[in-house]
Amino acid sequence: MIPLFAYRDNSCDPRKCTVKKLERAGFLKIFKTLSQVPRNTLILDPTAEQALSPADRFVKSITVLDCSWEVLDTGAISSWRIRRALPFLMAANPVNFGKPCKLTSVEAVAAALYIMGEQERAGELLSKVNWGIRFLEVNKEPLELYASARDSTEVVRYQALFI
Repeated sequence: MIPLFAYRDNSCDPRKCTVKKLERAGFLKIFKTLSQVPRNTLILDPTAEQALSPADRFVKSITVLDCSWEVLDTGAISSWRIRRALPFLMAANPVNFGKPCKLTSVEAVAAALYIMGEQERAGELLSKVNWGIRFLEVNKEPLELYASARDSTEVVRYQALFI
């Protein structure tokens, strides 16, 4: 089982924060500064040049960046060795439902787990929010294709089918 972490900068509403729900449920650990995040973790970073794929399943851990992208110092995360972008997926959260690539942190972590072969665990995480299972329903076809890919190049090729 891949350990899960989150960097949280407190820029979102704590009552709606999906990583706080995951932390309370024991699914992940939250770090309040980037310096606390393990250097050997895979960072889910939408600015990364490489897409997440099943080939990444042997990482030491996954870290989601739960913060405002307008204020994040992307230079600080660019030095991480393992950064991956999620492929094209649709949001199912109430704020951004149906919008491409506007995922909450729980959707992002669940998508990563699903693609990396931990589909059951992805469902467990999503069960912590009342709309979570809808994310899997909305993205069933792309998630299945991404999870069957050999590597990042193939994920990007599959992604083109949905864009």
